[in-house]
Amino acid sequence: MTAAEQALTRQRYVSPLDVLTGMGWVPPGLVTDWRQGRAPHLEAIAAVSADRLTDALEVLRRWVASRGLQPSEVEYLAATRERRPLRFTAAGDPVLELTYRTHWMPADLPERQRERLTARQSKPPDLVVVQPLKAFTCVGCGRTDADMLMMEDAGPVCLSCADLDHLVFLPAGDAALTRRAKQASRLSAVVVRFSRSRKRHERQGLLVEDAAVEQAEQQCLSDEEARARRRDRDRQRREAADGRFQQELAEQIGRLFPGCPQQRAAAISRHTGTRSSGRVGRSAAGRALDPDAVTRAVIASVRHEDTAYDELLMGGVPREQARERIRGDIDRILERWRRPA
Repeated sequence: MTAAEQALTRQRYVSPLDVLTGMGWVPPGLVTDWRQGRAPHLEAIAAVSADRLTDALEVLRRWVASRGLQPSEVEYLAATRERRPLRFTAAGDPVLELTYRTHWMPADLPERQRERLTARQSKPPDLVVVQPLKAFTCVGCGRTDADMLMMEDAGPVCLSCADLDHLVFLPAGDAALTRRAKQASRLSAVVVRFSRSRKRHERQGLLVEDAAVEQAEQQCLSDEEARARRRDRDRQRREAADGRFQQELAEQIGRLFPGCPQQRAAAISRHTGTRSSGRVGRSAAGRALDPDAVTRAVIASVRHEDTAYDELLMGGVPREQARERIRGDIDRILERWRRPA
């Protein structure tokens, strides 16, 4: 139960959803669709059958029992106007639905902290509005020229039918302005747009009340200099933390692959450990210096730097065929690096 252990270490609780996404059985991007009401239930977006999901829940139940973890029921609400409860199973089985909603926490966790965690996990999600890539027909009024929509069970509705047309769009880009405008607005919604290249919905900004934007702008103007100094301090702290992490990562590479040259280990750690890169070194497992994650980072480096993989791709060879053809080269280099120099 590596996924469960990592989730418990990272956030002080573990849920069935944490385990299933950690195993890759439920793609995180599709979980977002489900949370935002674009999938009828969790089983519909899973990469495995409902029976295998149930088997994983049973394994998790035995694992939490062996660890003495305590249960806490959490609400799962859709990011839609009616905030309906999310469904996990196609059949809506009450026992399975409760199992999915149960989060597990350490028995020695203070009661106040347990209550805070449960309240935060049960907090209703932000409303989500979509900037569609193509025209749509509102199921409420039949309008076809709206530039934003909200998904409901019956289909897409325009902002007028969703009672959100009095809000103004605040583009993403200024974190302080966005945060303050959202705090000041009695009603708000996150605006997302689907990225064809990344195959996921990406945040574009917020819908908030006009008065909230004006108030947030005044607040930002009044403390702009102080925020600039704080950003500079935060940048320095991040750079120092990144340096320490990359050093620890290079040392872990050296322990797993003592024959790997030190300069190469340092180069791999800098590349895979770059903040916001999305590479394996910045994953939860990579930050924990998990041997499997570190090994994957080394393999990725060898694949691109020491084999003909990139040339094969440029030559039109399909990705899986290219990987198969250079697999032996990677294995030979890893075997050599696993031996002390």
